[in-house]
Amino acid sequence: MQNDNFLIQQLKDKDELALSLLYDKYAGAIYSVIVKMVRDEGKAQNLLQDTFMTVWDKAESYDASKGRFYTWIFRIARNKTLNFLRKVEPLIQTDDFSVYDNKEEAISIDAKYLELNGAITTLEQHHKEAIELVYFKGLTHKEAHQQMDVPLGTFKSYVRQALKQLRKAYTKSLSVLLLILNAL
Repeated sequence: MQNDNFLIQQLKDKDELALSLLYDKYAGAIYSVIVKMVRDEGKAQNLLQDTFMTVWDKAESYDASKGRFYTWIFRIARNKTLNFLRKVEPLIQTDDFSVYDNKEEAISIDAKYLELNGAITTLEQHHKEAIELVYFKGLTHKEAHQQMDVPLGTFKSYVRQALKQLRKAYTKSLSVLLLILNAL
């Protein structure tokens, strides 16, 4: 960590060697996070490069008292990746399908979307609202807990509980599907 502090200070002073050494140290871990999110190595490499360009540009804004350097880079990478995914594949449907004259021409709704939507509707209202704020409206936990007017810890608990319930719902439907396939 002591070596990191020196490199981070050098980075803040715009030392390219410091950026290179920090890149060598953290790029592998950050890349693996990005590639898991985008599932495309080429796009992940571009996002990794984008991330470290932002690290270079915003190095002076890093504050060691607020968290580890890795966590700071991780958040930059995560935000860049989420922004990329939102641009490429919208997380919510924004198209108006009512313009189609012939209903058979209308785009069919993906079964996975219907299953997720059905699972979300079974959640308690506060869990549903927490999931919608974070995953569909793109708010941070801090922004969302303020909008719901609950403590941050309580809000994070809502999200964890909701994700646990959704995971359970998917596990049940997967089990039923496997039973049906085995019966065939």
